Amino acid sequence: MRYLPAASAALLAASPAAAHVDAAAHGSFAAGFAHPLGGADHALAMLAVGLWALVLGGRAIPLLPAAFVGAMTGGFLLARAGVTLPLVEPAILASVLLLGGCAALALRPPLALAAAGVAAFALFHGHAHGAEMGGASAGAFLAGFALATAALHAAGVAGGLALARLGGAALARGAGAGVAALGAALALAG
Repeated sequence: MRYLPAASAALLAASPAAAHVDAAAHGSFAAGFAHPLGGADHALAMLAVGLWALVLGGRAIPLLPAAFVGAMTGGFLLARAGVTLPLVEPAILASVLLLGGCAALALRPPLALAAAGVAAFALFHGHAHGAEMGGASAGAFLAGFALATAALHAAGVAGGLALARLGGAALARGAGAGVAALGAALALAG
């Protein structure tokens, strides 16, 4: 818990340029893997998916992250095909606020509705990855950011479990509130 302010500051300090690793110098997979880790908005939304999945429990734990990764792949493919989506960056920011809020408030919609909401946001995250890919190889870049995304979802679940063991469900939900608060800070800084 004492490291939360420092970790939060590091996430907020990450500039959009930090989300980009040169594919020519480091390889397409590494560039893809680094992309969601280098942007606070992407990383926070993916952590929130894992937290909310944990709060919902049961089948939501594998389903919400799977829905996110699947729809994110679809968004990536849309971008690579030249299909534009409106308001990509605002939708990504909204995902941080709303997914963090869902975890914080322990919202419990039907599982299909929760998965559809997560997938809708993931479409925009994937589109951003596809639009910002640069000269990387599409397959390797996709594999890299899909793996990093799954790892961030797992970190959200694991972190939420650890917090729940330390202080009950309220502490895990508090982490969701923290994600939403950091999203609000990103919006204000924006």
